[in-house]
Amino acid sequence: MFATTPKFIHALFPSLVWRKETTNKEIWLTFDDGPSPEATPWILSILKKEKVKATFFLVGEQIEEFPELVGAIIKEGHTIANHSYSHKNGWLCAKEKYIADIEKCQELMPQNKLFRPPYGKITKAQITLLKEKYKIILWDVLSWDFQQNTSPKKVQENILKNTKEGSIILLHNNQKSYKNLHPILEETIHILTKKGFRFSTTW
Repeated sequence: MFATTPKFIHALFPSLVWRKETTNKEIWLTFDDGPSPEATPWILSILKKEKVKATFFLVGEQIEEFPELVGAIIKEGHTIANHSYSHKNGWLCAKEKYIADIEKCQELMPQNKLFRPPYGKITKAQITLLKEKYKIILWDVLSWDFQQNTSPKKVQENILKNTKEGSIILLHNNQKSYKNLHPILEETIHILTKKGFRFSTTW
C-alpha cells in the first residue's frame, strides 16, 4: 500500500490538485466523509486545542442528517467542501448521474468551489465537465486511516514520513477511521507543528 500518490498518476491527471506549490512550510489537512456524530465533535476538539484549521469534504446525505455538526465545523473557522451527495464511485457511475449527485450536494453549500471525488475515482470525461466550476482536490499523503487491518502507529508513520512542503493529507471523518485516528491525531498534529509546518485552508 503506497502512502504517497505516485508521480505518474499526477502526470495522467494534471488538472487535479494533488499537492500545493508553496515556498512556505504549509500543508493542507483534509477530512472526508463527514459529518459524523461519532468523529466530528472529537476532531473539532483536537483541532481547536492545537489551533489548527482543516478542510472538511462533506457528503450531502450526512449534511442533511447532521446539520448541527456542519454548523459547528463552520463556527470553528474550518472550510467545508463538496464530497458528492451519496458518495458515488465515479468509475462505476454514468457521467450524467455522477454530475447530478455532485450538484445535489452543491445545493447545500452554494458558495463552495472545491470538490473531491469519493474514493479518488473520477474519469477524464467527468473531470472535463467539473473543472470549469470546481477546483478538484485529491491528495499526496494517504494515511490509510480507514483500513481496518492497519494500526494507529502505521497511520501516524504514513503521515509523518510522507508529509512535505505543500502536502495535502487525507484523513477521514467517520466511525470506521476513528479507532485509528483517536490514539494518534493530536500527537501527529503536534509533531508536524514542531517540525515547523503551518496548516492552511487557502486553496
